[in-house]
Amino acid sequence: MVGLTAFDFATAGRVLFGAGRADDLPALLRGLGSRALVCTGSRPERHERMVAGLPVPSAVFAVPGEPTVDLAAQAVEAAREHGADIVVAIGGGSVIDLGKAVAMLLANGGEPIDYLEVVGHGHPITRASVPCVAVPTTSGTGAEVTANAVLASAEHRLKASLRSPLMLPRVALVDPLLTVGCPAEVTASSGLDALTQCLEPFVSVRANPVSDGLAREGLRRAARGLRPAYADGTDVPARTDMAVCSLLGGMALANAKLGAVHGFAGVIGGVLDVPHGLACAALLPLVVEANVRALRRRERDNPALERYAEAARVLTGHDGAGIDDGVAWLRETLDVLRVPGLGAFGLRPEHADDIVAKTKKASSTQGNPIVLDDDELHAVLAASR
Repeated sequence: MVGLTAFDFATAGRVLFGAGRADDLPALLRGLGSRALVCTGSRPERHERMVAGLPVPSAVFAVPGEPTVDLAAQAVEAAREHGADIVVAIGGGSVIDLGKAVAMLLANGGEPIDYLEVVGHGHPITRASVPCVAVPTTSGTGAEVTANAVLASAEHRLKASLRSPLMLPRVALVDPLLTVGCPAEVTASSGLDALTQCLEPFVSVRANPVSDGLAREGLRRAARGLRPAYADGTDVPARTDMAVCSLLGGMALANAKLGAVHGFAGVIGGVLDVPHGLACAALLPLVVEANVRALRRRERDNPALERYAEAARVLTGHDGAGIDDGVAWLRETLDVLRVPGLGAFGLRPEHADDIVAKTKKASSTQGNPIVLDDDELHAVLAASR
């Protein structure tokens, strides 16, 4: 966020959006390859009709939860046994991340740990992934347009990424109707993740004019759609708003980085069994408050302060809203969506030192608008319980 400096922008090779666009999937696959591995969630039968209509022989690999290093290795083996040269990922962010990891490994060879950041060998990814078609069924991570895949390492009790522009999906196929069946708790978790992924890039040290425009519109869509989508899962206009929010947030974060919310959430997800979106939600207003206090004390001229104020105006719908009003809107939304504190998932004081130390080093934290010190990070974590 330093003016019109040079920046890059990359996203999926093609984005198709709209109600009913899932029907375009068979035509999209023609010419991409000859055999497909289809990654789905824990209940593949929900997508039987979609899979049955594919024009190439397909093997289904179910993803029962957030992806791990071991699960990615199993999926790659299944893809190789099937002779897959296309990956189709139909599901939430976990499914799409696993699909992107498989597509990359099919092209580059080796094991997930060879390329994993932080806890792996961090080898560079040198070859473009085999064609990957991402079909999100939740509105949250924006993984269909991001250049990384997050995997949990049980050995290291940490989540880390495979990361390269060469991992971007060939096609992102976003059909809001696929999200209509999401339970309320999934709508809350994924929707708050999507909101966070618009707000953090908006105040990031790596923000640029393109990501700014995407983040602003994403915040506007979240303000209009999040609470109604939670209250009534069949509200198609609200579901559409959230699908747009998620898509734009994914584009923004992929090109402008995130912040301390995701820095914390990635680490906490390796320690506790907590949905990623709920971890982000529980931390979001606390990190905003910590950032604002630190900015006012140490960097009063930092443009992130005005960005937070602008976000408050967008979220509340009031031209005279200030940062405190924006934080109040976030807290009220957490109450409406019944988001628990992280203590409900087992966060304890004895976890604090390790989580804070790892959060400081996390890739996402490097995008935070100001460097938070240990005391400030500890205070956020303590309040999140």
